Amino acid sequence: MFAATGVGSHPGEDHLEALRVVFGELPGLPYLPELPARGVGADMIGRTASLLVDLPVEVQPSGWRLTGRPGRDHRRAVDHLARDLDGLEEVAHDYSGPLKLQVAGPWTLAAAVELPHGDKVLADAGAVRDLIQSLAQGVADHVATVRRRVPGITEVVLQLDEPSLPAVLAGTVPTASGFGRLAAVEAWRVAESLRPFDAPVVHCCAPSVPISELRTAGVRGISLDASLLRRREEDAVGEAVEAGLLFFLGVVPGVDTRLPESSAVARPAVELWRRLGFPPDRLAGQVVLTPACGLAGASPRYARAALAACREAARVLRDDPASELRAG
Repeated sequence: MFAATGVGSHPGEDHLEALRVVFGELPGLPYLPELPARGVGADMIGRTASLLVDLPVEVQPSGWRLTGRPGRDHRRAVDHLARDLDGLEEVAHDYSGPLKLQVAGPWTLAAAVELPHGDKVLADAGAVRDLIQSLAQGVADHVATVRRRVPGITEVVLQLDEPSLPAVLAGTVPTASGFGRLAAVEAWRVAESLRPFDAPVVHCCAPSVPISELRTAGVRGISLDASLLRRREEDAVGEAVEAGLLFFLGVVPGVDTRLPESSAVARPAVELWRRLGFPPDRLAGQVVLTPACGLAGASPRYARAALAACREAARVLRDDPASELRAG
């Protein structure tokens, strides 16, 4: 089972070095890192929008927008991803094991991308349906390409990044003009939208992650910032754990700070597990330690140290979870 991994983004512009760091520090579950500092098309929205099938995009002053045909910005995003895949093939040529891939989820994408001549995609239910279908096909094609380039991959763990999902459900996403708010989306629509994707892990580093809604949607796991988890949300966490979901717990800050020893890094997971009352032997099997969010705002040195800290803290939980629970 997985022990530790990263969320996705890394600092700098050297994708080969980022790949080497990921595969060196996280041999149990490496991932294809994202480097938004490279500019247009390397950001989360542009990178994912480049995967859309028959829905090209371009950049406007207000952000990404659907357009009639692929232009320079779309090609730039495609080129960034192609270079990343070339690098993955080089660094992971003899790798055998699972790999995590991250893309923006359908609701965060719909809340960020604009229609050709109007509001955000989120404002149009029909456009949202088209976006979900296009994204699901594009992600499936992307996964197939990665598997073909790196034959040693035994499993692809798909992570859908959904930082906007709480706002989508609460009806607080601003309109394109910024003067209004788009209507709240029903939970059942969110559940339906996730089913075309192959057992995803949904990542949300915003407060009020919709844990119960994601559990009923049938996701494989939930990735969140442990420091933002409130006591009133722990019943929902317990129900999700009981249902067999994985929890990717962010226990290391995403920006430079002094990192404590491994037992202290693991403490949020240990304390949560104790409060939930689950057996110690389930802890390492259902909890994966990660940074709290992406590492794009960190220094390269810290990014490496943060991943190593997650790996070492996960080893503590794996080797003697009962002792940690007693000690905590």
